[in-house]
Amino acid sequence: QVQLVESGGGLVQAGGSLRLSCAASGSIFTFNRMGWYRQAPGKQRLLVAVITSGGSTNYVDSVKGRFTISRDNAKNTVYLQMNSLKPEDTAVYYCNAVLTTNWGQRGDYWGQGTQVTVSS
Repeated sequence: QVQLVESGGGLVQAGGSLRLSCAASGSIFTFNRMGWYRQAPGKQRLLVAVITSGGSTNYVDSVKGRFTISRDNAKNTVYLQMNSLKPEDTAVYYCNAVLTTNWGQRGDYWGQGTQVTVSS
């Protein structure tokens, strides 16, 4: 059993910052990659940022230079530091992990989502 628990969402004014956290727990052998997605009302869930097991990162163009994804391997936690927030960043943010369990099963896991609202 694997769980991803997000925290850190909230309401912030445009130009402000938030830091999202996602803690993974359970029978985890190794992570392949972890990432953050977001879904605005009436829109598809889209990738925001991803970090691989090797530490490589990738971002959607709209957040480059403003968002930073990082991880703490000892805590099985991934973070998303969001600066210079814009109203168009408003969405539910979901943590995602592609990982291998202690039983050798590779799976795709999601957190419950955390709301980020940026007011203008």
